[in-house]
Amino acid sequence: MSSGSIAILPVSNRKEWNAFLKFPYRFYRNDPNWVPPLLQDQKVLLDPQKHPFYRHADARFFIALRDGRPVGRIAALVDHAHNEFHGDRIGFFGFFESEEDESVSAGLLGAARSWLREKGREAMRGPVNPSQNEDCGCLIDAFDSPPVIMMTYNPPYYPVLYERFGLRKAMDLYAYYAENSGGIPDKLVRVAESVRKKEGITVRTADMKHFRDEVDRIKQVYNKAWSRNWGFVPMTDAEFEHLARHLKAAVVPELCLLAEIAGEPVGFALSIPDLNRALIRLNGRLFPTGLFKLLWHSRKIDMIRIITLGVVHAHQQKGIDAVLYLDTWRNALKKGYVRGEMSWILETNTMMNRSAQMLGGRVYKTYRMYQADI
Repeated sequence: MSSGSIAILPVSNRKEWNAFLKFPYRFYRNDPNWVPPLLQDQKVLLDPQKHPFYRHADARFFIALRDGRPVGRIAALVDHAHNEFHGDRIGFFGFFESEEDESVSAGLLGAARSWLREKGREAMRGPVNPSQNEDCGCLIDAFDSPPVIMMTYNPPYYPVLYERFGLRKAMDLYAYYAENSGGIPDKLVRVAESVRKKEGITVRTADMKHFRDEVDRIKQVYNKAWSRNWGFVPMTDAEFEHLARHLKAAVVPELCLLAEIAGEPVGFALSIPDLNRALIRLNGRLFPTGLFKLLWHSRKIDMIRIITLGVVHAHQQKGIDAVLYLDTWRNALKKGYVRGEMSWILETNTMMNRSAQMLGGRVYKTYRMYQADI
């Protein structure tokens, strides 16, 4: 444990805000597996005036100082949309970073808990940055490789700090790894093609010329397909449009698939190249030369992340997910992507876990959501 007095302060001025924003860039500067997010994106993500999440949420940001030097940070969050949808009184914490010092971590988590208690919350869950619709979960294993795009990363001691504070496992989120070592499994081809014919499935790629209309169709599927999942909160129109604009530049149309029956969207799959392979070299900045580095290193990316794949409830259990997996795999190979991560999948989602395993995937990273009564 480091010496020096610890002060936990609510962020209240520009200097403290900049310290909160930039803390991870200093904290992880010697960690070869941390991927610096683009600073301009983080500024929007943390700004209640700019990011649509905060239109239905309250947030308080705290920073930990040791003798005036930043040593940690946390956000306490009340997502009113979550509480209304689930009928509970959960509070959240996120954007947590801390030196390996229990006085720092306990001070930060305690500050978040106290603020959430004042807001009438009955439990604290996290980490979410700032919700499960964004980056979430604490990495609890496999710390020896960088995360893929839009997945979290943290030091190995974070689970210990959480548990010493009294947080306990709420849910594990699995990341599966698969590669084209032996071709597309015959079983997947047989199952998917049988389902395609039987159910009259048509799978098409996203029409980027009519992007706004496509986003509306995808939103319909998304909010119907995941509505019964643990922790799910429907995305508002503003949140969905914000995320779509954010991802548009990274979307490869052949990897953005809509499954339709008689013209009605019933399933959706989105995969994007693992841009973290390029972002890890930029130190969070696109300018003045980062954009050229991003474009250069993006040419060498051979891995994708299957971010989301879902089927509306009325058509689940029919095998439509297998059709989407098959077409994603085929299209990825045509584009030169030979490896992929499927993430994240709830440990309780039996159907999706079986599908990932049928693809030859193996769980190679686990992310944990923690919770404690307050």
